[in-house]
Amino acid sequence: MNVPPNQTIYINNLNEKIKKDELKKSLYAIFSQFGQILDIVALKTLKMRGQAFVVFKDINSATNALRSMQGFPFYEKPMRIQYGKSQSDAVAKLQGTFVPREKRPEKRKPDPAPVQTKKSKKQEAAKQNALAAAMSQGPPPMMGQMPPNMMGQPPPMQMQQPPAMPLPDQPNAILFLTNLPEETNEMMLKMLFTQFQGFKEVRLVPGRHDIAFVEFENETQSGIAKEALQGFKITPTAAMKISYAKK
Repeated sequence: MNVPPNQTIYINNLNEKIKKDELKKSLYAIFSQFGQILDIVALKTLKMRGQAFVVFKDINSATNALRSMQGFPFYEKPMRIQYGKSQSDAVAKLQGTFVPREKRPEKRKPDPAPVQTKKSKKQEAAKQNALAAAMSQGPPPMMGQMPPNMMGQPPPMQMQQPPAMPLPDQPNAILFLTNLPEETNEMMLKMLFTQFQGFKEVRLVPGRHDIAFVEFENETQSGIAKEALQGFKITPTAAMKISYAKK
């Protein structure tokens, strides 16, 4: 049975060894280039291992993602992608047709009342006494108050340095990435840049999660990747900054 195009794509043949959080972040990193993502569902249950759903805001984005990423080597396994068979909750909420599923009420045991020991009573009494003593001494002095001998005098003059002129970005086959989120790893960056011709390798910097280097065969190829992925968000809040590495 042919599934009609819709906002949700179903992906299987995923590497089952990848942890759930890393899998969802990596899927977001490579699929967000096709359009706004509403939700990513990846469960590690026995029935759902090696599978995931990516929900886009519109059908065009889902279609472009399906066509472009079909068979893409994701953690060393080619992805198999098709349209989802049922409407996701995220799309239903967007269209105003969402009906929440009934949940079985969970029986919760009442929390036992805290037992106040003699020690805790003494500690509480000590806190009350300290608070009363502090209030009797009046308000504390204001932070940042100017010393008496400085009152009425003009503030000291500060020498202003002229702003440094930015150096032009010289083309290089190696790109320098900054503003990378903490969860960035080599595989995420490799999956992003391997789509461009001439890609050679990704080099991370030990002890620094926020920067990396990506090498291409020549400056023209690195420039194409630089322009295409400038400002790309590996996570919803972190926009990647790309410049040429200094020679």
